[in-house]
Amino acid sequence: MSFIQYVQENYPQILSLLLAHIKLTGISVGLAILIGVPVGILIAYAKKISKPVLAIANVIQAIPSMALLGFMIPLLGIGSVPAVVAVVLYSLLPIIKNTFTGIESINPDTLEAAKGIGLTRLQVLTKVQIPLALPIIMTGVRVASVTAVGLMTMASFIGADGLGFLVFSGIRTVNNNQILGGAIPACLLALFVDFLFGTIEKLVTPISLQKGNTEDKKKQRKKQKITLGVIVAVIVAALAGTAIGNRSDHSKTIRVGGKDFTEQGVAVNLIADMIEDKTDIKVDRKVDLGGTQICFEALQGGDIDMYIEYTGTAYGAVLKKPAISDMDKVYKTVKTELKDQYDLNVLKQMQFNNTYVLAVSQETADKYGLETISDLKNIAPQLKTGMSYEFVNRDDGLEGLQKKYGFQFGDVKSFDGAPRYTALENNEVDVIDAAATDGLIKKFNLKLLKDDQNYFPPYYAIPVVRPETLKEYPEIEPVLAELGDHLTDDVMAGLNYQVDEQQRKPADVAKEFLQKEGLLSK
Repeated sequence: MSFIQYVQENYPQILSLLLAHIKLTGISVGLAILIGVPVGILIAYAKKISKPVLAIANVIQAIPSMALLGFMIPLLGIGSVPAVVAVVLYSLLPIIKNTFTGIESINPDTLEAAKGIGLTRLQVLTKVQIPLALPIIMTGVRVASVTAVGLMTMASFIGADGLGFLVFSGIRTVNNNQILGGAIPACLLALFVDFLFGTIEKLVTPISLQKGNTEDKKKQRKKQKITLGVIVAVIVAALAGTAIGNRSDHSKTIRVGGKDFTEQGVAVNLIADMIEDKTDIKVDRKVDLGGTQICFEALQGGDIDMYIEYTGTAYGAVLKKPAISDMDKVYKTVKTELKDQYDLNVLKQMQFNNTYVLAVSQETADKYGLETISDLKNIAPQLKTGMSYEFVNRDDGLEGLQKKYGFQFGDVKSFDGAPRYTALENNEVDVIDAAATDGLIKKFNLKLLKDDQNYFPPYYAIPVVRPETLKEYPEIEPVLAELGDHLTDDVMAGLNYQVDEQQRKPADVAKEFLQKEGLLSK
């Protein structure tokens, strides 16, 4: 499929995410202006605090964007609010700095003249300093706005809407068309925002300070005002239309979250379609929220009502227990202790086991005669590995695996999601971690090494639900149990493959499967 075809088939989604991106960016920049300009004025008058304030703004902007978004989750949860707060914080520095610089750069003689004609201090500020400083202030706003467009792309990492959803989804599934579907509109939006605020910057610059004939400048300014008015009217109309279209009369709604990989996107849509078909409950689908910790904290904080976890992940990463291979014991322990420690309900275990595996290319397997993980022992130090961040940092991940099998890999690189498969394909790494039901395993024709010492615990899918949700909507439990009985290892691997290799939408894959299985009545 070409990029043009992708856009033709998916333009409603692209347009919807673009409008959401504009809305969130506009709110963020607006709040940054409301905070940054007064702070800039304040430090221009109270110069003793100017250095500490600017230093704090510099420190905030120096924090990596992903780290700042991560810090937001325990404080504000997931979704638009933490994303807006993070972008506001990043946008403050250029606005504060340019406001301070603009007011400081005004000729002292001008201020003396203003005082000489009897203007009060407030009048000097509002009638002289701010108007003269506006061009410089708008330059800061312009820089902050363009930067905000790019930063808001990262916000999909914590469940906010916007074009970042397409970029991250495309990276996860190695879908270049989807990546471009998010990146190109974001780039065009940044250029448009730069033009828009450039126009505003010209409008607030006094005509006497602009070059050229005065009459020509007046005519040009009139055209700029008309252009700006039309643009603002179109944007407001589009956002208002979107807001009206998104209004819902459903009082019975649950929010189902999912992690940031293909299988979770499919699972969220399977669950949502089943619940909406068999009950009168509306499902708000929160896909691509990030890793285990983000989803678990979102569930505890009430930002989502349910998500699909895996028994081994809950056992090792959440409950911090050493890995074991007893399926029944793992499930019973997870069910009991998540309830006792976190007051969360674990429902019936589904049929598919998305356990960890180590994967190599067929070429590497043939070269070293690899069939099991134990076969790596003599060659591990010379191999380059590409492991997911979560696998590297988990107790039941890389460190425990190496202890169990008695070897150490020589060069360990960490990747997020699908790029480690690409690295393996390009011979940049020799071994990667994977999940047994990953569609990318088939796509890249990989060899899975048998866990001959039974290190990895079982990773059966389990719905984890807030007790309040289950009490209010008990009808969802039998629906999820029915769905889980149909989801075997082979079924999930096949569904994931359709998304990863055939570049189909998770929602379409999920609905088609449910219809074929006769699980949908509508």
